[in-house]
Amino acid sequence: MTEEWYASLDKDKKGIYATTDPVEIEKLKRQNYEFHVLFCSMFGKEHSEFLSEFQEWIKQVAKDEAHLATPLEEVLEEFFNTQKQYLELIEEYYLKHKEHISHEQFVEWCFGVVTAISDIIQEFTVQNTVAAQSRMHVQQVLITEMSAPVILLSKETGLLPLVGEIDTYRSQVIFEKTLEQSSKYNIDKLFIDLSGVPIIDTMVAQQIFQLIYGLKIIGVKTALSGISPEIAQTAVQLGIQFDGIEVYSTLAQAMEKIALNA
Repeated sequence: MTEEWYASLDKDKKGIYATTDPVEIEKLKRQNYEFHVLFCSMFGKEHSEFLSEFQEWIKQVAKDEAHLATPLEEVLEEFFNTQKQYLELIEEYYLKHKEHISHEQFVEWCFGVVTAISDIIQEFTVQNTVAAQSRMHVQQVLITEMSAPVILLSKETGLLPLVGEIDTYRSQVIFEKTLEQSSKYNIDKLFIDLSGVPIIDTMVAQQIFQLIYGLKIIGVKTALSGISPEIAQTAVQLGIQFDGIEVYSTLAQAMEKIALNA
């Protein structure tokens, strides 16, 4: 059944079903074979016991990277293709042995297959969604943590270019990573450029200026550039003082200052 199923696959699909990697193809076939071994047991077990034994297979395939990279609708379509395989086999068997098998038994088998596939699809969808969300969260955390790079401009001077929207979580990451990197690189002065930040709320603005004070505590002087009118207005509303902080309208002005002092 596995070979028949694989031969019928639409190889123009996306994801795992279009792979030409022999290792991935073998893995896909093995997963399908394991499905059949488990699925055939439904004819001799209680439905609850059958589904319980299927849980591990569902979890493993649902969080498999190759299946996560495949559109969910295409995975579900293959479940239905497999359902069709079983219904056709049952119908073929019934027609060959009609004299020994009642129509009621035939209907019961068909209903059992449809019910089992439906329950497996439902559980797979849940597990796949959970795995996809977890994967997305990990990727988002990684992207966020990489979005606060301190760039060394000289032995004692660094630049922190902030780009894009900054939410509360990202501002906390920026706070932690900037202090960590500034200390690691023994930076004396850090230029923080906000020209790539469209707008920030009061909580995030407070966090950024707390970063400035945190840097001051560890002996790092700061300079700001690219402050938009919206950010300036938020800072004023918060009563934040710019005393002791160099402020430049653009990053180019700040770089010119660095060049003059080099």
